[in-house]
Amino acid sequence: MTQYLLSVHHGADEDPYAEDPEAARPVFEAVDRFNQRLRAEGAWVFAGGLEPIDTTTTVDATGGEPVLTDGPFAEAKEWLGGFWVIEAPDLDAALRWAAEGSRACQGRVQVRPFQSA
Repeated sequence: MTQYLLSVHHGADEDPYAEDPEAARPVFEAVDRFNQRLRAEGAWVFAGGLEPIDTTTTVDATGGEPVLTDGPFAEAKEWLGGFWVIEAPDLDAALRWAAEGSRACQGRVQVRPFQSA
């Protein structure tokens, strides 16, 4: 089976729960149900939610000494909010999982296969 990254992306100006974090509870519960289904069907590999983008530190070690910068490397239109790594028999199955995950987290989900070894 192929492993796929299902990544949840938010727009730069999207933080629907910033003012009322309690409003996120139904979304977290829906994502938990989705995670349980992934596990039950054997598709689960790993998943995680990420802290807000302003907690980012960028490391650039392409020169002589590593340079650490607070925040993302560049202003972005989107930011990564979380992800799943799943196993699926093909892209169509991964896309079905992504649609279900998108519904659960109420966000856009990108699907990318991992490189084969």
